[in-house]
Amino acid sequence: MSIHAYFKSLMKLERIVRCPGEFKMESHNVSSHSWKVAQYCQFLGEVEEQHGANINWKSLYEKAINHDYAEIFIGDIKTPVKYASVELRNLLQQVEEGMTKQFVDTEFPEQFRQLYHEKLKEGKDTTLEGMILTVADKMDQVYEAFTEIQKGNSQPAFIIMYQDALKAIRKIPLKCVEYFLDVVLEDMINDETIASVDIKQITGEALKNSSI
Repeated sequence: MSIHAYFKSLMKLERIVRCPGEFKMESHNVSSHSWKVAQYCQFLGEVEEQHGANINWKSLYEKAINHDYAEIFIGDIKTPVKYASVELRNLLQQVEEGMTKQFVDTEFPEQFRQLYHEKLKEGKDTTLEGMILTVADKMDQVYEAFTEIQKGNSQPAFIIMYQDALKAIRKIPLKCVEYFLDVVLEDMINDETIASVDIKQITGEALKNSSI
């Protein structure tokens, strides 16, 4: 039993490839994804604070950096598969939580176990911080898909990935969502591109076909 096992396990996140099985212009791993999500959360939290919200910053950062730790045990499962049904999503979550709990109980010194049961649990919940995490996680999906499309990768998987993430973000009633859609997304779709598909068109389709 040693905290060393936990520290060593973090390197596994660098070897877990995002969006497995698809041809990609750029490869991303879960470790870099978690870092980007933390950066998004930091900015999104600031937007919410500017509109009067009270942010629990400790909770927000912990949720961001830890939100995909359980993928050490089950890998990165494609979003359409993970959310194919409520039953499957719940089952996968039970597996993630069970394996994470077992790891913490086995490897962590007793005085840290309860702390890390809390830190490593599912972070996407109904709290403001959990909702911000959900937005940030989907934002990285948008950016990963957008980058592929922008560089000429017109595989349908990335168009679906891009549009589904935008639809999911738009449904979350936060001020930071409004800022992302009105300001950031506008800059994004006007960026230089060699895409063979019309990014403005697929963006408009996604937002038109979703509702808050």
